[in-house]
Amino acid sequence: MPLYIVLIAIQLALVIHVLKTGRATTWIFIILIFPLIGGMAYFFVEVLSDFKNSRTGHSMRSEVSKTLNPDKGLREASRNFSIARTTQNALTLGDELLGRADFEGAKDLFKEHLAGVHANDPELLQGLAKAHHGLHEYQEVIDTLNALKKHNPDRTTADGHLLYARALEGLGHDDAAISEYETLVTYYSGPEPLCHLARLLRKRGETLRAHGLYEEVVKKSEMAGRHYNKIYREWVALAKREVRR
Repeated sequence: MPLYIVLIAIQLALVIHVLKTGRATTWIFIILIFPLIGGMAYFFVEVLSDFKNSRTGHSMRSEVSKTLNPDKGLREASRNFSIARTTQNALTLGDELLGRADFEGAKDLFKEHLAGVHANDPELLQGLAKAHHGLHEYQEVIDTLNALKKHNPDRTTADGHLLYARALEGLGHDDAAISEYETLVTYYSGPEPLCHLARLLRKRGETLRAHGLYEEVVKKSEMAGRHYNKIYREWVALAKREVRR
């Protein structure tokens, strides 16, 4: 394609952008009179600025940062914790450790801070439950979440409920786990409980019902947006594999 056609197409696209976004109309004259320089100026001043401040821009920068410097979060959390051993800093560091599958380190950290006025802190208890689960200490998960619910009855969460159900499954209490998963699928925002429930039902021989649940996950993913599919790609991919079985 000739270069002048490409330049015209770019000019047209930029002019449309000016009109659709309500930018100053002087940009139109700049773009038309100075096709290359004017277009570049508009792009860097207006378009790129918007992108940098958008949710997508922030997300992309975050992903790039994690790729180029994967240990930055852990270093910052460790430094902040060494400066001030507060509960909030412990939670931040604990989350970083959980994200790196350092479940033993996270468990020790959360346990250390479950003391005094924070002895029954719900966020510390939930973090500890996650660490126990990562270590396959399923009874400890149950005990920790029961303590959380006892001392903080208004602070239970959907993720905590899911963790409880998974711990029951880990202990081999399939019927109890199925009951919890069935409750979870009525209000949990993502498809993970559906996939866990379908797996247990298939294990129990309820193949048709399990297949139907996997199909439900696939259909939801097809109707949902890109953001949903990115967040839950692991479970959507699992459901698609199971539907093809």
